[in-house]
Amino acid sequence: PGLIKLTSSTGSRGIQYRTLIFFSLFLNPERPPVRSTMGLVWMVVAALLASWVFNALVYLVWRPRAITRQLRAQGVGGPGYRFFAGNLAEIKRLRADTAGAALDVGNHDFVPMVQPHFHKWIPIHGTKLRQFLLIHDSLQRHHQLVPALTFWSAAGRTFLYWCGARPSLCVADVNTVKQVLSDRSGLYPKNIGNPHIARLLGKGLVLTDGDDWKRHRKVVHPAFNMDKLKMMTVTMSDCAGSMMSEWKAKMDKGGSVEIDLSHQFEELTADVISHTAFGSSYEQGKKVFLAQRELQFLAFSTVFNVQIPAFRYLPTEKNLKIWKLDKEVRTMLMNIIKSCLATKDTMGYGSDLLGLMLEACAAEGGHNPILSMDEIIDECKTFFLAGHDTSSHLLTWTMFLLSTHPEWQQKLREEVLRECGSEVPTGDMLNKLQLVNMFLLETLRLYAPVSLIQRKAGSDLEVGGIKVLEGTVLTIPIAMIHHDKEVWGEDANEFKPIRFENGVMRAGKHPNALLSFSNGPRSCIGQNFAMIEAKAVIIVILQRFSFSLSPKYVHAPMDVITLRPKFGLPMILKSLEM
Repeated sequence: PGLIKLTSSTGSRGIQYRTLIFFSLFLNPERPPVRSTMGLVWMVVAALLASWVFNALVYLVWRPRAITRQLRAQGVGGPGYRFFAGNLAEIKRLRADTAGAALDVGNHDFVPMVQPHFHKWIPIHGTKLRQFLLIHDSLQRHHQLVPALTFWSAAGRTFLYWCGARPSLCVADVNTVKQVLSDRSGLYPKNIGNPHIARLLGKGLVLTDGDDWKRHRKVVHPAFNMDKLKMMTVTMSDCAGSMMSEWKAKMDKGGSVEIDLSHQFEELTADVISHTAFGSSYEQGKKVFLAQRELQFLAFSTVFNVQIPAFRYLPTEKNLKIWKLDKEVRTMLMNIIKSCLATKDTMGYGSDLLGLMLEACAAEGGHNPILSMDEIIDECKTFFLAGHDTSSHLLTWTMFLLSTHPEWQQKLREEVLRECGSEVPTGDMLNKLQLVNMFLLETLRLYAPVSLIQRKAGSDLEVGGIKVLEGTVLTIPIAMIHHDKEVWGEDANEFKPIRFENGVMRAGKHPNALLSFSNGPRSCIGQNFAMIEAKAVIIVILQRFSFSLSPKYVHAPMDVITLRPKFGLPMILKSLEM
């Protein structure tokens, strides 16, 4: 009866001995005296403590060393694991060192500011010279030239770093990135390492995997049909026109005014997503927008902290603030959804994204909707954040580049006036604007709204010729790849829209090098929405204003999940209308 089975395994099997203890002490009819029972209790406590210490040592010491040795044997180096925190302390220090930096307005290489750890580590730990002996040995023993050279290329741009005790493989080789992103078998699920990021985005289409992802996509995909999106062009243009009228009203007698466009575009894209996704005005969606923006900054402040699962449930000041904001967002979105459902019998679901999604959700009977209310709310969170945040920064960086390249501003204005005149742009007009499209693609390359994405190994597998263990995070540094001279040529850090003259597939040395909307089956479902919105807004601006960068502007790109100018985008606007 007093027998205790101890095990060194982790996970659910690691509690076997606790179960046996319970049966031994409480279900045995011949229980020992009280003193003996107390002794056994202390033995149990000691055993539990010893097991916890053992598992902690395995997770925090032995496992990182074993993984480091395994990858080093394959030629993959890294900055080296530090107990408990991994490399997070060094990442914070490097980011703090560049916090006050600023660039010349003609310098687009912001990677040392936004991703200083990658900028430092790839030349040191991702060097191809490290692989020479391994390749040479492979050639000598197997005479396999092509596989060896492929491995050389991939391993030379890959290194291991640690977020706490969790291994992360930085994958900066485009061929390896293609392998990960083009997978359709579920080998590389989304990485949800930070619960606050998951709370911000909602566990919708962006973060789900497997059958859940297929179920969400079945509901969401019809809302992003290209024909339906084109019908929203007029709404987008009208929202932009209203803001342009406000700009015109602020102008002095000379017909010019200085405005922070970064802030203006945040309001504009929130207005657009409110109308096109929820059928409401900016004023109605303003509280959702403000709450989510605050949540975004709070969530990003935890990105470089060690993630301890239990800490997310503690009533800390930051957690209490996050819970409060999240509750507010959910309540406001719930009210918008209920309002839409209340009028469906008399007015239908409507033609906005939410209505189209609710209609698709109820299409198979209604009694058992494809998505639950919580899942619909999560999709709305994604709509609101992705639908206005990334779009607003795309517009901001586009205007920055137009203001610093007046010759391109004039080229685009001539194209817009030739194809659209002074009319409100329609979906058909947008397809004719080749120069505008090239300009936006180059903006997305130089200033991609999201500077990295992550997946994880769903099982023990081989990626880019490197064997990795299940759970290993695969980090794809989009910003670094977009500025890589081996991928885009020696002019990779230069603004050159003409590189997209023959399309995205031929712009670089690799057809899948542009990753602004990711790639493969999990690419951003809203990319057409974002491009249509950006074109519609830029057209309306070019029709009515010329603009130049304010002397007050400081070029300091900053990453807060999305890439934005740290000090806004003050711009001097001049009216073209008489």
